Amino acid sequence: QRAVREAAEYAGARRPAYIIEEPMAAAIGVGLPVQEPTGSMVVDVGGGTTEVAVISLGGIVTSSSVPVAGDELDEAIISWVKKEHGLALGERTAEEVKTSLGSAWPLEQELSAELRGRDLVSGLPKTVVTTTEEIREALEEPVSAIIDAVKVTLDTTPPELAADVMERGIVLTGGGALLLGLRERLESETGMPVLMADDPLKSVVLGSGRSLEAFEALRGVLFASSR
Repeated sequence: QRAVREAAEYAGARRPAYIIEEPMAAAIGVGLPVQEPTGSMVVDVGGGTTEVAVISLGGIVTSSSVPVAGDELDEAIISWVKKEHGLALGERTAEEVKTSLGSAWPLEQELSAELRGRDLVSGLPKTVVTTTEEIREALEEPVSAIIDAVKVTLDTTPPELAADVMERGIVLTGGGALLLGLRERLESETGMPVLMADDPLKSVVLGSGRSLEAFEALRGVLFASSR
């Protein structure tokens, strides 16, 4: 936090600079009642990390952070295709595969598609056919790590707040939350209702903006540097 404050102030921000934690910003962005004496849970699957937090009375009661998110899903696809098909994929292609074929839960209608990359033996362009079932297998390890982070956070949540989460549901946000079936997988693994944010890609940005618009009301959720 200190490094972030110093960077902001060096860039010209007026002192004191205020910091908002990412899961808190996401929670505000999706409209959770962060200042009420009830428990709200947010799972923010970003690009580099997944942030899980239970929030109540303007503070984070318990949380988990794992370096597994959208980028790791892409890397898992690259590694799996390399191992199973001897094919080298670029990062952009892997992201396209994740978007079109990636899933964390069985689909009503499984799909197949061609993958184009470079043959690791001949060095020439090569095309193979893969399916949503295969890509789901490729994503199993990082998806399980995200699920485990949610379970760890729930295990350390006070019982009364856990009851609130059971009633209100877990809110899923962040770009990685768009992975097909992740919501259903979370519901199955936790036994709790899971809700998708209306605009998962922008939740953190929206929450940061709202904390400025309602600065006095939300001042308690921010961290200030010393003058």
